[in-house]
Amino acid sequence: MRFLATVLLLAGAAMYAQDAPKKGPGGPPQPHKNLKILTDDEVRPMMGAFRAALGQQCTFCHVQGDFAADTNPKKDIARKMIKMVNDDNAMFADGKVHVTCYTCHRGKNMPETVPPPAAPGQ
Repeated sequence: MRFLATVLLLAGAAMYAQDAPKKGPGGPPQPHKNLKILTDDEVRPMMGAFRAALGQQCTFCHVQGDFAADTNPKKDIARKMIKMVNDDNAMFADGKVHVTCYTCHRGKNMPETVPPPAAPGQ
């Protein structure tokens, strides 16, 4: 639940960037397929958070037109990263979210692993 709260904070307006699940003929939206970590209700806000945190579009991890497909290896990496962030936050006894995708990625698909060089004279 606290992970979802972080997602909502990060996503802001971007959380609606992905298309809504397709509606069946005259029925409610169909549930997302091939979910392994997120719940159906978490998918849209989480995808918006990924987009904001990594600065990427849906097809960075997904196959265009077949979001359920697992053929892009980046999708499996994303699942592992979600688990890592959830595990990191579970270590804090206060129940607050301390780590998000943005904590490391800062809008880039590859996090920087070393600080930038100091400006001259510093």
